[in-house]
Amino acid sequence: MEEFENKDVEKKDKNLVFGQQVKAGKRVYFLDVRATNKGDYYLSITESRKKIALDGKMIFEKSKVFLYKEDFEKFLTSLNEAVDYIKKEQPFDAAEYAERRKQYIEERNQNNPGYENNGGSSVKEVSFDDLG
Repeated sequence: MEEFENKDVEKKDKNLVFGQQVKAGKRVYFLDVRATNKGDYYLSITESRKKIALDGKMIFEKSKVFLYKEDFEKFLTSLNEAVDYIKKEQPFDAAEYAERRKQYIEERNQNNPGYENNGGSSVKEVSFDDLG
């Protein structure tokens, strides 16, 4: 996780007290401790997903959750129970996942000539005349 201090983003967001980033493929999670106008802290969790718009430009879609101090214990208890359930029901092996992903990309590239980019973001010009 990458940690940054308030002074790094002071000009952008004066309410940001502390933050961390978690990079996960095409997604980045921002865990930000922010202060209300009265000085109370809360947690802002943002998921940012990299996408390609119809015009071919890179865009970022964002989803946010705000978590307040009075809800921390209930939230953490439920989050831990949900994660434990997933680990029990569907154990995860990172090496196995990486191998399956590699095979998927190879098969996709074989079945779709011209789709050779491993990031999965190939942009192609299509004319309406081509559609018939």
